Amino acid sequence: MERLNLNIAEGEFCTLVGASGCGKSTFLRLLLGQEAPSRGEILLDGQPLANEPDASRGVVFQRYSVFPHLTVLDNVALGLELPRAPLLGRLLGHRKRDAREQAAQMLHKVGLGHALDKYPAQLSGGMQQRLAIAQALIMKPRVLLLDEPFGALDPGIRKDMHELLLELWRETRLTVFMVTHDLSEGFTLGSRILVFDKPRIDPHAPGAYGARVTYDIPLHEGRHAPGASAGVPVALSEKFRTAYQGA
Repeated sequence: MERLNLNIAEGEFCTLVGASGCGKSTFLRLLLGQEAPSRGEILLDGQPLANEPDASRGVVFQRYSVFPHLTVLDNVALGLELPRAPLLGRLLGHRKRDAREQAAQMLHKVGLGHALDKYPAQLSGGMQQRLAIAQALIMKPRVLLLDEPFGALDPGIRKDMHELLLELWRETRLTVFMVTHDLSEGFTLGSRILVFDKPRIDPHAPGAYGARVTYDIPLHEGRHAPGASAGVPVALSEKFRTAYQGA
């Protein structure tokens, strides 16, 4: 990546789109702390971002990062237990009850209140993704990172997940970065869309030039309702879609 200079306001929902291999997931890993920039820095509230993943950043991957041997409730409660009991990894007494109550509330919020005692293998794909979102949100992160979280879901389930995600975002006002290959998904969900591309390519030295954000498009507030992407100004929409599809 090169020449990247972005200012993101708290509470923005940024969708990241672009062709495969143009830096979207690399950008997400930089925000998560899995990779470090060779130059420059990433700041959160004016302070350098921690070099390793921490509770300030929640993440949901396309392949759900749930624990198959734990129930739905225990999967979410574990996020509260580990930092509070670093030696044993388990809480006891009223502290354990409090953690499980918080986890149950979060699961009700994402629509899994009826499945607290089930195991991940007993859940559908959409339910597993709801569980992964609950895991990420239980730690009350400042930033939520989503790496193609709905790519493997059927269209009907994906639409339900869009509505859930927007509802949770409006409620928490988290700052969200979401990678997607679905252009309509990017316009429907985002309050801002970032288009990644490699404008310069040397076939003899593929790594000589980095990816950039070639378009940074603010989206209207009304676009947070499903289907509101039709409100994109025609000239901007056509220019962007042509450039994106030709990437």
